[in-house]
Amino acid sequence: MTCGKLEIEILNTFWSLSSVEGVNDITIQDVVDNMEQHGIVRAYTTVKTVMDRLVAKSVLVRYKKGKKFLYSTTMSKAEMAQESLNEVAYQFFGGNYSEMQEFIEKYCRKDLVC
Repeated sequence: MTCGKLEIEILNTFWSLSSVEGVNDITIQDVVDNMEQHGIVRAYTTVKTVMDRLVAKSVLVRYKKGKKFLYSTTMSKAEMAQESLNEVAYQFFGGNYSEMQEFIEKYCRKDLVC
C-alpha cells in the first residue's frame, strides 16, 4: 500500500500515541496536537481529510463514541512496513528479496536516505 508523506506522519503519530500512552481511541485533535509537539503543523481540516483517506484505504477505522469520532489503526507499524517492503520487492525486483537486499546494500548508505 502506497502512502504519502502526510499519511505516514499521521500513522507514525498513531503508533507513537498507542505505544507510549497506551491510547487506542484517538481523535483528530489528538493527532493535530501530537504532530504540533513534534514540529509538524497542519490544519485540523487537512489532518481530517487525510485520516478519512486512510479510513478509505482500510488503514484506519473510524467509530463514534458518544458525540466524538474516534480512530484506531488496523495495522501495527511492523505490519505496515512489511507490507510496504513486500510491495517494493514485487514492483521493482520481481519479488526477489535477495536482489532487493543487494540493491539496498549497494545504493543506500546507512548515513544517507536513498
